[in-house]
Amino acid sequence: MMDMMRDGFFYKVMGMMCMTGLFLQQAIAQDAPVLLASEGEEAQEVVLPYYDYDHIPDFTYEEVEKRVSEMETDMPFELNETIFAFIDYFTVRNRDYTRMVLARQDMYFPMFDEALSKHDMPEDIKYLAIIESGLNPRARSRVGAIGLWQFMPATGKEFQLYINSHVDDRMDPEKSTDAAIRYLKALNRRFNSWELALAAYNCGPGNVNKAIRRSGGKRTFWGIYRYLPRETRSYIPQFQAIMYVLRHADKHNLILEEPAYSVEHEKVNLGTGFTFDNLSKHTGLCLEDLELLNPSLVRGEVPEFGKNISLNIPKYQHAYITENIDWLVDSLEITNQRYLASLPEKEEKPLHNIPLSIRSAAADSFSFSMATKSGGLPSSAIALTSAP
Repeated sequence: MMDMMRDGFFYKVMGMMCMTGLFLQQAIAQDAPVLLASEGEEAQEVVLPYYDYDHIPDFTYEEVEKRVSEMETDMPFELNETIFAFIDYFTVRNRDYTRMVLARQDMYFPMFDEALSKHDMPEDIKYLAIIESGLNPRARSRVGAIGLWQFMPATGKEFQLYINSHVDDRMDPEKSTDAAIRYLKALNRRFNSWELALAAYNCGPGNVNKAIRRSGGKRTFWGIYRYLPRETRSYIPQFQAIMYVLRHADKHNLILEEPAYSVEHEKVNLGTGFTFDNLSKHTGLCLEDLELLNPSLVRGEVPEFGKNISLNIPKYQHAYITENIDWLVDSLEITNQRYLASLPEKEEKPLHNIPLSIRSAAADSFSFSMATKSGGLPSSAIALTSAP
């Protein structure tokens, strides 16, 4: 009897263990992807490792301070509580923003590095574009600043950025970068300090000069900090925080779930007077790529006017475009002519439709002429000519 009971208990335990093993296998299969071997091979289950992209590692001021001390940079950088607070913001409170710029950096940083090296300027100035626009060439501020480097219209024109209803060079990554670098270089010559040059880029050299005077002649950012406009006081700490964060993104588990790739491109001149849509139809070029690579053409077209415009196209299509450029230019021109021919002709307005104010002015002019010949002026003409 005792043997039977022992046997029954043994089988129950074994049954429970088998059921538990089956449950665990099912749970693992649900939680992790499984790769199967190809046909002809022995089927094997491979459990892929799970990565928690939402995990936010803890960090201390001392840990960040040590990493900052080991950073190689031509820009002044001494950690303090203000900068640390912005590091916390970019790594904890607004991780989505940081991941966004991590995804965009490969598209613009190589071009920034080349331009800064050409002008013998600190490489880390490129991080300023993150604070200005989040690396969005179409970014617009509430006060009218536009582009990667947020140029206002007057400053843009001062640095030869062409702006009209069809073209806005402030959105052109290469042209706006060259203009921003020349402007920053001039500001650094003026203040002999990259920190003050960046501050002046944000609030204007006049406000920086005023802060220097009020501080008693100090010429460092933290020396004039309390006398600067409120926005500029946070501008430089944000810049320095993002310098640290992008260097140590992996330490804060800021890793992209999917890698981002830039679209390599080349320039080509296809004349004027065509739309991206027509170019896409004739060549098979992706319309989204054309819009991404040419943000300064604000209407998605190369307008008809005297300014020469080179178009950025994906590099993989450059050889095909250049080999067939004559045929392509003719085809785009024919398409444009057909479009213009399809537009209704503008009717000339008859004279009786001219607004009353214009006819009255014409009548007054006639009265003025006749009165002059007769030696006098009518009272209505006197009132008209005496008006400011």
